[in-house]
Amino acid sequence: MEIITADYLTRAEVWLCITTLIYFLMNGAQIFETLVFVPKWAKSPPQNFGLLLDGTGASLKSFWIIFHSIHEITFIISIVFSWKIAPIRDWLLILFSIHFAVRIWTILYFAPNIIDFQKMAQTANFSTNLVERIARWQKLNYVRVGIFVAISIGLLPLCIKLFTL
Repeated sequence: MEIITADYLTRAEVWLCITTLIYFLMNGAQIFETLVFVPKWAKSPPQNFGLLLDGTGASLKSFWIIFHSIHEITFIISIVFSWKIAPIRDWLLILFSIHFAVRIWTILYFAPNIIDFQKMAQTANFSTNLVERIARWQKLNYVRVGIFVAISIGLLPLCIKLFTL
């Protein structure tokens, strides 16, 4: 059995707290976007799609790329510094795997649709099933955000367990 020093435990605690805090901040932004911003551009498509355009609306592409990148780096660092603590490491790997799967879903489904909606705003070329596409996107977005919130809540027991070691 590997010996876990106080310094090692402190680093694990610090990085797990940092990644948990950043995850909750990210969730706050996602919840705000889901409840305030998305309904605004989805309300009367395609007229409100201009809100999605870079430079003329509230383009969030850079924000989300930076925020997710920072969060995923801290998440990986948290896993590295918790590696010797098997129950924490194992649950972090499970939560990160779920997070990563949702990120892939985002890249494969949500991002391409937003890009398509942006193109519609620029070209006035609209798909015939636009209202249905937006409704599906919104419903699936609720699921996606719910999963992210569940992951962040799943980090809390790990923090508690780590602080009681």
